[in-house]
Amino acid sequence: MDEIRIELPTVTLRALTWGPQQGPLAVLLHGFPDSAHSWRHLGPALAAAGWRVVAPFTRGYAPSGISSDRSGDVAALMDDAVRIHAGLDGDQDAVLIGHDWGAITANALAAHPESPYGRVVALSVPPFTSIRSAAMLKVLPRQLRNSWYIAFNRLPFLPERAIDRLVPKLWRDWSPGYDASADLPQVLAAMRDPAHRHAVIGYYRALMSPRRPPVAYRRWAGAEMQLPLIPILYLHGAQDGCLDPRLVPLVGPHLPDGSVVGLVDGAGHFLQVEQPDEVNRRILDFLGTVPGA
Repeated sequence: MDEIRIELPTVTLRALTWGPQQGPLAVLLHGFPDSAHSWRHLGPALAAAGWRVVAPFTRGYAPSGISSDRSGDVAALMDDAVRIHAGLDGDQDAVLIGHDWGAITANALAAHPESPYGRVVALSVPPFTSIRSAAMLKVLPRQLRNSWYIAFNRLPFLPERAIDRLVPKLWRDWSPGYDASADLPQVLAAMRDPAHRHAVIGYYRALMSPRRPPVAYRRWAGAEMQLPLIPILYLHGAQDGCLDPRLVPLVGPHLPDGSVVGLVDGAGHFLQVEQPDEVNRRILDFLGTVPGA
């Protein structure tokens, strides 16, 4: 594993990397509350298969910087992913893999006709509009309880002050029974100071905001509310305490032909660290042979 610096117009990102420089690009986007270190299992597995893997600490997560425009919009995250692709000379074979907020970003790019990524994998958060069955009403009461943290993170000041207690609680609740002792120090280090904490929580304050994103990102705006245009792989932990697993069967019928939806037994929300062998296998099966190998 190496670490690189990626200069974007409004932010400097740091990223973990694995694999050959000449391999096709695989960009891995983490979520909340998390860091690029949660790709420590998938990164080497993709690299061994011939992919050039780049896992950035997304804007606002240390050691990456705070964006000069202070934007936490989904459109801004999409723009970062597109610029990473361009800056690292990605081509049409590049793949985008995201978990949680990274999955929101990946799903949105899968739905946008200007996305440069050829394939998308999403973990733990499906395309929002793929869950639109009447059966969702049975799940809604529990899901609303599970989603309390979204409203909490939109409050002023309090979420930043509560990070040290909030992060371990969410990992316990969302991945019951998982020992997160190898993860939590890295996650908290990514939110190590008030400025980074404010930027990370800012993702939630930007979500559903009536304000439009900055002009530079507006061409991407709204894609997170569209269905994918390309087949995707969607994986979800069968014991996820964040997004109710009963929603998962509702996703598949609305995805493009060739998409794959699967539950991973023995895993909660952070399935890529809870059941890495199974998650890696399913992702590698979906991606198939490395282009040009």
